Amino acid sequence: MLAMDQGVVEEWLSEFKTLPDSAVSNYAASLKDKGALVPALYKVIRENYSDLLEPVCHQLFEFYRSGEPRLQRFTLQFLPELLWSLLSVSAARDPHTSGCIEALLLGIYNLEIADKDGQSKILSFTVPSLSKPSVYHEPSTIGSMALTEGALANHGLSRVVYSGPHLQRETFTAQNRFEVLTFLLLCYNAALSYMTSSSLQSLCQLSSRVCICGYPRQQLRRYKGISTRMTVTSEFLVQLITGIHYALCNGEVELGSKALDDVLYRAQLELFPEALLVGNAIKSSLHGQALKSNTKQGARSIQVEITPTSSRISRNAVTSLSIRGHRWKRHGETHRNRSEMSKHESLQRVIEKQRVGATQTVSMQSDVRGMNLIWQTGENRKLEGQQYVSVKTDKHLTAPRLKILNPADMF
Repeated sequence: MLAMDQGVVEEWLSEFKTLPDSAVSNYAASLKDKGALVPALYKVIRENYSDLLEPVCHQLFEFYRSGEPRLQRFTLQFLPELLWSLLSVSAARDPHTSGCIEALLLGIYNLEIADKDGQSKILSFTVPSLSKPSVYHEPSTIGSMALTEGALANHGLSRVVYSGPHLQRETFTAQNRFEVLTFLLLCYNAALSYMTSSSLQSLCQLSSRVCICGYPRQQLRRYKGISTRMTVTSEFLVQLITGIHYALCNGEVELGSKALDDVLYRAQLELFPEALLVGNAIKSSLHGQALKSNTKQGARSIQVEITPTSSRISRNAVTSLSIRGHRWKRHGETHRNRSEMSKHESLQRVIEKQRVGATQTVSMQSDVRGMNLIWQTGENRKLEGQQYVSVKTDKHLTAPRLKILNPADMF
């Protein structure tokens, strides 16, 4: 470690001790202006036998215990490097050199699992429903889902997953090591948007080293560090993938891609379904051109391919008003169809009568005095003192032919 870096760290250690409580907020805001401090602290953490390691870990814990969010995030940015130092020392079976790092990590863990009153926290997570749109999907693109009794009963219900209460830990053991480390990564991922590029690079390096050490891929990556295999859990890998996804979308394309491939490689060897599902889903959703266009200086975000959103209320939505309008429309069409049918039937009856009347003989009886005309069909009747008029219709004539008959000629 260079003398200049050592001087920067020693100055940082001394100035916080004499700082009054009223000036903590201004001091936290001024840390981002100290560009040489963060690289110097990384060098101290990587040197397990450095004399400054213990006071640096103590100072970082004081930052986190202060409750100032900016000081807590300053400590969290070194979490990936602290995790790698702990795991590498544990794999080398030299635990005496990592005592201060263990104390720092356990202190952060015990502070996070309890509230201000000392009661254990219970974290809750709401699992999104596929029947409701989100930034990741549209229900219309999934296709029709079977409307079973169980699906209708669960429609609109939100599933909440609870985590906790977590037990306080005083030391690391083989049983609780990854339980604590997974929870610390969860706290780190909650503040990903505040992490620096050096912190994201350290996270990607941590992911690759943990997953390939002791396996044939270590030679492919040309990593000459420790060659001892490290035990991991599926939950730990899922948290690593979450951070890698953010790093991929915020400038760390090369390191992030290698880290994601290494985590999936290890998940396949261990047969971890959760890590494989999350990792492959992220890998299939990424696009190289979109990732390269996102620079490190740009806005911090995660790129998601969103389908075009449709109107929440469809134009063809079935409402009470639309049902009444449809009923009136159908009733009007039915009434109009019936009127047209009745007109058509009347016309057919008229045509049929004309056809039948073409062969009929109609007798019109005329009264001499009153000229009363009586139409009779099919027969001639004899009445005294009256004349008969025989009317014959012809289908080829437009008017009937009239012929005056003498009553004497009719018999």
